[in-house]
Amino acid sequence: MPPKVKFESEDIVDAAFAIVCEHGFAALTARSVAERLGASVAPIYANFANLEELTAAVVQRAYSLSGEILARQQGEDIFANIGKASLELARLYPVLFREMALNPALHSSSYADMEQGLVKLMGESAELAEWSLSERRMLLLKMRIFHLGLSLMAANGDLPQWLGVQGAEELLFEAGADFVAMGQSRREGVSE
Repeated sequence: MPPKVKFESEDIVDAAFAIVCEHGFAALTARSVAERLGASVAPIYANFANLEELTAAVVQRAYSLSGEILARQQGEDIFANIGKASLELARLYPVLFREMALNPALHSSSYADMEQGLVKLMGESAELAEWSLSERRMLLLKMRIFHLGLSLMAANGDLPQWLGVQGAEELLFEAGADFVAMGQSRREGVSE
């Protein structure tokens, strides 16, 4: 009888992550991971207390991947880099992107922290330094709504071919500039 193959937790997360990237979180079961590994479910439960713990590790892997894609972006504008990274993630990992974007249980607790950090960062911009916290938060929400719609269209393959990758990025930047200009115009109307 050949010796049993040992699987490290990283091997199990790799297999689970591949399943989620191909089929979504609904396809993530102990049995599907075991099949991917060519093993029984025993190694999964030897490394993870339950499927929720494995799912959390897969979500963490998705955030790490997002961070890696963000780190590859060029440019000084953090919002432009975030937008480009999101579009790239949506193009390269469409199923994973849809799952993460459309399943708030996977990210709702981390979004509040991220939002707080981004709103603070926005206040450091010369263009937005005079904006109130609530004005910056509303701008971020508007940008997020547009950005999410554009990225989901990219993930679904719904963007027109004539737009291309560069055109999608330019559209994102143009919309962001428009939101800032509208907000600034509204602020100037209020202060007069």
